[in-house]
Amino acid sequence: MGLANIGIPGLILIVVLALIIFGPKKLPEIGKAAGETLREFKSTANDIMEDKTENTEQKDIS
Repeated sequence: MGLANIGIPGLILIVVLALIIFGPKKLPEIGKAAGETLREFKSTANDIMEDKTENTEQKDIS
């Protein structure tokens, strides 16, 4: 059972727990930080994949 199998009730539970733990004033800051981290991770992963593709193409040409 992975993260993809959480479902709607699980997401609601996570949001409720986050509200209880962090409070409604901190949630936007946490969400923004999580979004920026995810964006940076995706960008880095795409850069790595592009580098690997370029290296593979260069080996095929040689």
